Amino acid sequence: MSKKLAFLIAVFFTVINIQAQVSVKPGLRAGFSFSTISEMHADYKTDFYAGGFTEIKITRIYALQPEINYSRQGSNNVARNYFDENTQTNKVEHLDLDINYLSLSMMNKFTLPQGIQFQAGPTLDILLNDNLAVRKAQNDLGLVLGVAYALPSGLTFEARFKKGLLDILSSDYYQNDSNNYYLFGDYNTNINFQLGVSYSFGK
Repeated sequence: MSKKLAFLIAVFFTVINIQAQVSVKPGLRAGFSFSTISEMHADYKTDFYAGGFTEIKITRIYALQPEINYSRQGSNNVARNYFDENTQTNKVEHLDLDINYLSLSMMNKFTLPQGIQFQAGPTLDILLNDNLAVRKAQNDLGLVLGVAYALPSGLTFEARFKKGLLDILSSDYYQNDSNNYYLFGDYNTNINFQLGVSYSFGK
């Protein structure tokens, strides 16, 4: 038997073995969302997220998980300094910024025998609506990191951190130079923490 033929046979049985291990299970996830926008004086916004996923288990410890989630984000108590043309004075107003996304994520999940999971993957956030007066990026790209604890029943407790990569708003609208207490940077990105649960159907 030639080495080439032996290699092809080994590859064939490896593929067959991998296919035998692959399982596909749909699921749902939901929980609390704690978000803000970087480089600004503001408070965290508490809201929720919800969505669905398909867990494609490729090996005993590794699964690829495409997700689609509805995520309510933003930042509360954001100070905007502006000049009032009517009174000819500088004023400050406090705004709650609301940004709602449809998030498309591709998570890589590594599950240890004890049920502890490590999750990581990219996300594309498609803007649904917001109340930003001046926006820079219509949508957002981000990275997601998480840890979780999975039970044999399919219920999983999750904690995730999502960091946006794009500058989402025009900081010039929310500040001026007359009040240095309300400082803004030029690179304002989404920051989002998630605490929740997920459930995958099927054994």
